[in-house]
Amino acid sequence: MKKLPVGIDNFEKLRTENFYYVDKTGLITELLNHWGEVNLFTRPRRFGKTLNMNMLKAFFEYGCDSTLFDGLEIAKESELCQKFMGKFPVIAVTLKDTEARDYEGAKDALCSVVGNEALRFSFLMESSRLTEEEKKQYAQLIKIDPKGQQGFIMSEEVLRSSLWILSRLLCKHYGQKVILLIDEYDVPLDKSDQGGYYDEMVSLIRNMFSRALKGNESLKFAILTGCLRIAKESIFTGLNNFKVFSVTNVRFHEYFGFTDQEVRAILKFYGVEDAYRKVKEWYDGYSIGNADVYCPWDVINYVDLLMSEPDAEPQAFWMNTSGNEIIRKFLQMAGQNTRREIEQLICGESIGKKIRQELTYRDLYRSVDHVWSILFTAGYLTKCGKAKEGIYQLVIPNQEIRKIFIEQIQDWFHDETRKDKMKLDAFCDAFVKADPDTIEKQFNIYLKKTISIRDTAVQKEKKENFYHGILLGLLSYRGEWEISSNAESGIGYSDILVEAGGEKETGIVIEIKYSDNGDLEAGCEEALRQIEKKEYAAKLIEDGMDTVIKYGIACWKKKCKVRCAS
Repeated sequence: MKKLPVGIDNFEKLRTENFYYVDKTGLITELLNHWGEVNLFTRPRRFGKTLNMNMLKAFFEYGCDSTLFDGLEIAKESELCQKFMGKFPVIAVTLKDTEARDYEGAKDALCSVVGNEALRFSFLMESSRLTEEEKKQYAQLIKIDPKGQQGFIMSEEVLRSSLWILSRLLCKHYGQKVILLIDEYDVPLDKSDQGGYYDEMVSLIRNMFSRALKGNESLKFAILTGCLRIAKESIFTGLNNFKVFSVTNVRFHEYFGFTDQEVRAILKFYGVEDAYRKVKEWYDGYSIGNADVYCPWDVINYVDLLMSEPDAEPQAFWMNTSGNEIIRKFLQMAGQNTRREIEQLICGESIGKKIRQELTYRDLYRSVDHVWSILFTAGYLTKCGKAKEGIYQLVIPNQEIRKIFIEQIQDWFHDETRKDKMKLDAFCDAFVKADPDTIEKQFNIYLKKTISIRDTAVQKEKKENFYHGILLGLLSYRGEWEISSNAESGIGYSDILVEAGGEKETGIVIEIKYSDNGDLEAGCEEALRQIEKKEYAAKLIEDGMDTVIKYGIACWKKKCKVRCAS
């Protein structure tokens, strides 16, 4: 039985240590048949970018172990293999770990990335094809801090020219042009924007890339990957040989992410075919080019979970790999119209938006319209069908991303309501004072402010869960109250029980109903009858509450009505 490659992005390790590998080597054929001098692939995180880059390195680099590709798609292309396999010096760097608080720290991280890659070619110091001056240039790339505290010591000017220098030296040593692979190229820009040193980092990256990619006679071709397509004028100035393959491009569309056929094969191999429907609902739905693909990270992690827990429900694995800051900022910026559009998405509907695929990080949050573009390119939304006059129909791709939106909405609403403590205190006090009018008035205000996550397709009970969750969150503001949700009491399970305490021990029973027909009065009466019939107050009485107040709350869309009984 092959092992599942959870978190493994090293191609050689996958192929030599008996891991399951989904064959994406057709990417090599497509690249060689259609490549440009500089190629950029933009895909959401956890879609196999790093593994594909590692696979390309293993194929092209001198010393290639051809057996790694036995039985794979590329092995069928004998002429391409003979001409390109193991025939090039390859520089491969990943910028995903260049996070730092300030510019100096980020610069040191980049020096470490370049220095460690340059160390792989230590034979250049002894090369008979390099002059002494060229060997001194190489030595500047691998100079290590004698105190061992800062890693590699490299002047900023050397760092700016580092990739160009290394490619030129390798080309001269081998007499063969170099292939340059840069993974997660946009991470330093993202981190610098967050850290407040964006201008300095743009200047540094622009110089590094320009010198390595523009007019570099030592370059065979270059491939870059990232999540976002950064505006050309920002860091790719003057690159006329530049080809971008984004999530809207058809070419190469099936090589990042798992196709339905590939997912079915994985499930069958591990004997968990019965989970196909859940896997599809939770992790499928991404439209890249004309291909419908799944998130590989999710599929592999869920299959791994099923191997130990056959009855395990799907989890939001992708969500746990990032803080999802994009959605939080989006919600903070959203006006009433945008909130209605989010409600449409949550309910499974599509919305039409013009997508800008070229932005600078500085522009990302300058308007809500830009944020729609980020959500699309980062994988939180996907397109449905083809664009018409530049307008894409956007949808939430699957249940996992829907869960991310819902949790972020709940957290946002929680934070927003706590900003006005006086209103929230008055709302909570109204429950103890048996004041249904105040409760109704304020709850209606809260409902109008929030983003509804009701799903029009689900059962009535699940719609009630939305209102239940909002009310529970509001009441939990009172940390001294003892609050139970869906607690066993009497001969059933009450929605919410509250032991408010105080000088006079007060208990509160709340039953919530969703009125499909909009008859809120009838809904309140039904809720109060259920409280009496199922004796929901029993637990509060047993716990010694002096007074028990019962509330029937009926909701419909963003309206509610509250009735009270004692």
